[in-house]
Amino acid sequence: MKDPRQDPRQDPRQEREPAAAAPEPAGPRALLDALWPPRVTRSQLLAAALLFALGLALAIQVRAASSEETALRNARPEDLVRILSDLEDRTARLEDERAGLEEQRSDLETSSDQAEEARRQTLERERQLGVLAGTMAAEGPGISLRISDPRGVVEADMLLDAVQELRAAGAEAIQINDVRIVADTSFVDHNGGVRIDGVPAGAPYLVSAIGRPQDLEPALNIPGGVVQSLENEGVGVTMDRPETVVVDALRSAEQPDYAQSSS
Repeated sequence: MKDPRQDPRQDPRQEREPAAAAPEPAGPRALLDALWPPRVTRSQLLAAALLFALGLALAIQVRAASSEETALRNARPEDLVRILSDLEDRTARLEDERAGLEEQRSDLETSSDQAEEARRQTLERERQLGVLAGTMAAEGPGISLRISDPRGVVEADMLLDAVQELRAAGAEAIQINDVRIVADTSFVDHNGGVRIDGVPAGAPYLVSAIGRPQDLEPALNIPGGVVQSLENEGVGVTMDRPETVVVDALRSAEQPDYAQSSS
């Protein structure tokens, strides 16, 4: 017998279907699910590393520029004059070198015997390199510097300053006493004196430098320069412009242990 309260249209065997799951809330939860855990690809890591390196390089460059600007702002007027003079001299020398290279190229292009012209230029370049390396004697215009040191106050760094000033002014060959000065020459204080490339050098120090006297002499005589610094220490300095300066102290040509010519 059926229950009169039961709806005749409803099947008693039919089970009630579970209610549909409520949709998850959108918004912050969805954003968090999208961002965490992070999904980083190899290309993204590479891009991040490149950006970091670029930012670091820019920061270092800005800091270096700021340091140079601060140094120039705090420099004495005579130091600024010296820096400006050095820059002008270097610019002029680079222009002369560029003009010489262009002239050599023009000679090679217009010469009727290009092989002979190339050989001539090779020999000339070899001679120039021999002078710079100290393996060949040289003579030409320049200055002669005599540094007296009765009190024994001249130190290695003072002589090195003089050499650096001469090089910056365009000296092509330098000799102190009987020692040829080249790129790797060492100056060391030793037992109250100075050793140049291991050779004892005593006063008076005779410095011979080949180059344009109009550039070399002002470079040493500028305010706050080498001559003034030496004189402030009680050192006597005399400078001459001989008609011909001879630099004849030689260095032996040393063969490199590891570097070999690739040609």
